[in-house]
Amino acid sequence: MKFLDLAKVYIRSGAGGAGCISFRREKFIEYGGPDGGDGGNGGDVIVEAVDGLNTLIDFRYQQHFFAGSGQHGMGSQRTGKDGEDKILRVPVGTEIIDEDEETVIADLTEVGQRVVIAKGGNGGWGNLHFKSATNQAPRRANPGQEAIERTIWLRLKLIADVGLLGMPNAGKSTFLAATSNARPKVADYPFTTLVPNLGVVGVDEVEFVVADIPGLIAGASEGRGLGDMFLGHVERCAVLLHLIDGTSGDPAGDLVTIIHELEQYGGELADKPRITVLNKIDTLDAEERVFLRDELAEVASGPVMMMSGVSREGITDVLRALRAEIDDNRLRHRTAEAAEEENEEWRP
Repeated sequence: MKFLDLAKVYIRSGAGGAGCISFRREKFIEYGGPDGGDGGNGGDVIVEAVDGLNTLIDFRYQQHFFAGSGQHGMGSQRTGKDGEDKILRVPVGTEIIDEDEETVIADLTEVGQRVVIAKGGNGGWGNLHFKSATNQAPRRANPGQEAIERTIWLRLKLIADVGLLGMPNAGKSTFLAATSNARPKVADYPFTTLVPNLGVVGVDEVEFVVADIPGLIAGASEGRGLGDMFLGHVERCAVLLHLIDGTSGDPAGDLVTIIHELEQYGGELADKPRITVLNKIDTLDAEERVFLRDELAEVASGPVMMMSGVSREGITDVLRALRAEIDDNRLRHRTAEAAEEENEEWRP
């Protein structure tokens, strides 16, 4: 299945049905008068987050979604039928963005979460509604409300615990293949991942989700390369795993480049907990390992771990460090939620 994380769709809710002007006058029936029914309500356009989807590819082949219009009212006090709702099913983690590509309408982060993005029009009143003591034969009815038509963007941000960062060929796909059942493309020649990959990683009987995104290059925040397009997929991660290629020739320069691009991207991405790892140490001798680790520690302003995705050296230690950061992040969220509940004012 092809990965698609951004889609533009056109939606329209249902228009309300018009009210009816009708009079009841039958032989041998004592009470006649107005009996026009109301029009039916138009259908809503609803976006729902469902389980089992991880791409927006369905919206590449269909971009227009229209809800049903309400039926007009009829005589004998009959109300028109309501229009059918139109439901757009999207993966968990989808953002609904307005046509300006900036205003976030809703963020669906849980299975079953729904939001109405285009409300159907109300049905018009029939002339029965306008009957009164002074107007016993009204000859007026309301038209139904018009439909709402708008254009929206759907943007998918993968929900993962760990986000992999690094320059192209830093060994991110190799790490994901070595620690999970995911099978991203891995080869013995230079290339970069073109679409994000997800893998479930386990350590000490605890599992968490890792997202591998295309490698970043200098100028990614200005639109160069593919990395900036997919940085949104690591915005929801609890911790970032930054892999540095020990054979690149300038590992410290690579680290500086990635940190700069994270800061330029904006938001909270640059402030997320980050674990820096010197990768591909199977190609380095003991002296080179120590020298590069100390050099990276000065730039990263913190400890630097070492591992090899090929020989699996140091992988378990890295996974345990990731698990500890994930647990700390979940604890912080629970503490913040508990504090919010305590601060809420009691209301009868």
